[in-house]
Amino acid sequence: MPVSVMNIGFGNYVVKEKVVAVVSADSAPMRRAIQEARRVGQLVDATQGRRTRSAIFTDGRQIIISGLNQETLARRLGDSHVSGEPGDVD
Repeated sequence: MPVSVMNIGFGNYVVKEKVVAVVSADSAPMRRAIQEARRVGQLVDATQGRRTRSAIFTDGRQIIISGLNQETLARRLGDSHVSGEPGDVD
């Protein structure tokens, strides 16, 4: 069975089937959730040093932070093929 992946920005990919939620990282509760995930070792930083715009929650309880906004990621998540091209930055 082929694995369906989504480009989350800057050459980083996540398996679509593992994604539970894609949310904006701007609110205080999301910033606290990101800090807690960092503290317990469950944070994956895919921002490549850029500003954190969204957080991706996975079924394994990890949080992946991305430099792309949640609308872009949600659009890519809805695609039935490999989403985004390398170098794609929205």
